Amino acid sequence: MTSIAPHITAFLRERLPLQRGASHHTCESYAYTFQLLFEFASNRHKVTPSKLYLEQIDAVLVMDFLAHIEATRDNGARTRNARLAAIKSFMRFVEHRVPSILEQSLRILAIPSKKFDMPLIRYLSIVEMEAILNAPDLRTRSGIRDRAMLHLGFGAGLRVSELTGLLLTGVTLQPTPTVCVMGKGRKQRSLPLWKQTAADIRAWLAVRDKSSVPELFLNACGKPMTRVGFTYLLRKHVRTAARSCPSLLEKQVSPHLLRHYLPFRTMSCNGETLRIWIGNFRSRRAKPPDIARHSLVPSTGCTGRRGVGR
Repeated sequence: MTSIAPHITAFLRERLPLQRGASHHTCESYAYTFQLLFEFASNRHKVTPSKLYLEQIDAVLVMDFLAHIEATRDNGARTRNARLAAIKSFMRFVEHRVPSILEQSLRILAIPSKKFDMPLIRYLSIVEMEAILNAPDLRTRSGIRDRAMLHLGFGAGLRVSELTGLLLTGVTLQPTPTVCVMGKGRKQRSLPLWKQTAADIRAWLAVRDKSSVPELFLNACGKPMTRVGFTYLLRKHVRTAARSCPSLLEKQVSPHLLRHYLPFRTMSCNGETLRIWIGNFRSRRAKPPDIARHSLVPSTGCTGRRGVGR
């Protein structure tokens, strides 16, 4: 029997961050997958996680584990497939270190991903967006910060991790207001800002504490804003906005839903341009589009090039 402890340590500390250059978020996601898996396996075999053997992580246990997280944790097919992908990656890594488990590994690798329905993409209307933007109290420092975050999330189509991780050095207000973000898949993009978005960021920078923290948005403790913190603030402002815009009560407004406003606001623009704007463009050979020619931003929008946001 082969102890699993040294192999999972090498996988999480060497294979992912050093050999494959995986991001911090990927390493955390994989580590949490194995935390759940080992907790399930230790209960099944009545041993502590440190006493688990590699041979005990077979296809039957993995399939039971996947069914367990769907039933007890209400995980959907996407999460279930992500957990399975982490386990398969580990088994491919162990194959070269312990050749005796090749057959066991093949059985796990043969477990298929679960198919799932693609739900209808929801989005916010202009009236709903304006109601949320007007919810923060601009007489307070936190209200100025919240409006800047919300406006940047709407106007630039940022993921919540991109929004909370945006650096001060990534914001340029002169001559053309832009933000430079490092998105999913380590794709870097530079996005022009609407006039009002740039004004809200300037207002926040005027009251922001002179902190050594490199992130643009800080919480009440002077530390970088987290995804959980932004989600809490968004829900609070949605409740406030629902008083003047009751249609918000019928929608589940999440940080990701903010990203959907820009594509639907600019549905008439070129599809290639839109993919670059929201960070889903994968080709490395294509050149960035002419933003002025495609009129990507709304007419109330962007400073800079002549013809854009006029």
